[in-house]
Amino acid sequence: MDTDFSLIRRMKSGEEESFDTFVRKYYPDILKYCHYHGPRSCGEDLTQEVFIRFFQNLSGYSHIGKARNYLYTIAANLCRDAYKKKTEIPSEFPAEGQRAPEARTSGALESEGDPADRLSEKLLLEAALAKLSEEMREVIVLHYFQDMKLRDMAAVLKISLPLVKYRLSRAKKQLEALLREEEEA
Repeated sequence: MDTDFSLIRRMKSGEEESFDTFVRKYYPDILKYCHYHGPRSCGEDLTQEVFIRFFQNLSGYSHIGKARNYLYTIAANLCRDAYKKKTEIPSEFPAEGQRAPEARTSGALESEGDPADRLSEKLLLEAALAKLSEEMREVIVLHYFQDMKLRDMAAVLKISLPLVKYRLSRAKKQLEALLREEEEA
């Protein structure tokens, strides 16, 4: 049986432990997403708001698709709204102790070797990501840092699959160009 289906059924029946299990399961990924996409100082607040909204609408939630994707949809909407309200550009990586998964692309996004080199690459990547538009940064983060499949990204972002593919391709090219510029500077 689907774990999320079981958890949601237990949450709907009021079992408190199931709420904790659900939050522990998804909180770290949603927090990373909100750190990348929301205003810098609002990551934890936005993450908490995602879960609050999910739980407020739990009684009307029908388990169609993945709960994870529904959480990302809520997070995307909240981050967009918060970003519109703030002029600050998010550029930081998740808080210390919360490590984003290694990027799976070749070349500039790989991190191997000396820790000092990896730190330098991380800083270059952070600077380059901050220069991307929100749409481009969003697809890079969802795909490479959150390991989200293209179809799931389309559902979360409420755009077509071909548009996801286009944005991802374009974002990778922009990011690679920005990384080259940063390395040359």
